[in-house]
Amino acid sequence: MRLVWHPHPDELDWSAIRASGPGGQNVNKVSNAVHLRFDIRSSSLPDAVKQRLLQWPDQRITAEGVVVIKAQDARSLERNRADAVERLIELVQAAAHVPKTRRATKPTYGSQQRRLESKSKRGSIKAGRRSRPDF
Repeated sequence: MRLVWHPHPDELDWSAIRASGPGGQNVNKVSNAVHLRFDIRSSSLPDAVKQRLLQWPDQRITAEGVVVIKAQDARSLERNRADAVERLIELVQAAAHVPKTRRATKPTYGSQQRRLESKSKRGSIKAGRRSRPDF
């Protein structure tokens, strides 16, 4: 089952910051990078997803349960905001996915027979390589 979830705008806390890296004078003048803060505990996510997300091993999740995403790849503030929301949705969907539990099964009778037959065949090939003493 895939969780279809989009954050409510009231749950997102934005702050515009200056981006690091190359960009000439634009980097020094304009705050185009964004920090997105999303509080997991007070969000509208289902409780099971909240618990999985709080235990998720990700450096973007603080000890207080706040997801902090920094987006600075694009030159416009709007594209960086969209990128940050997209990455938040991907993180939540990854945490919402519950892997199927593996159930141990027994090998079939035919597979056991094929395995033993191949072992004996391999053993006879190796036995044929041995030198036999002359009597």
